[in-house]
Amino acid sequence: MFCVVRQYSGEGASHLFDEIEGVLDQVEPLIRGVPGFVSYTLFRTADGGISVTVCQDKSGTDESVRIASEFIRDNLTAQASPPVVSEGVTTLHLI
Repeated sequence: MFCVVRQYSGEGASHLFDEIEGVLDQVEPLIRGVPGFVSYTLFRTADGGISVTVCQDKSGTDESVRIASEFIRDNLTAQASPPVVSEGVTTLHLI
């Protein structure tokens, strides 16, 4: 499995998460539709938030990054810096 973490912080990041919380019903089907989808977590931090996506392979996590970027650009008005993206092979995944 492969994992990608997107960390949104700095100016506008909290507002971005306010907006995302208002459209979770639109976010869920997009993420679940990613090829090889395994799990997704979205949580707030003190200055923004983090998303964690696990897929069967890197192509799925790459697609999740693309979908997230397009969704934010096309559907939300918050102006936030692009996220810091970390990715890699999953060593342990517990549900």
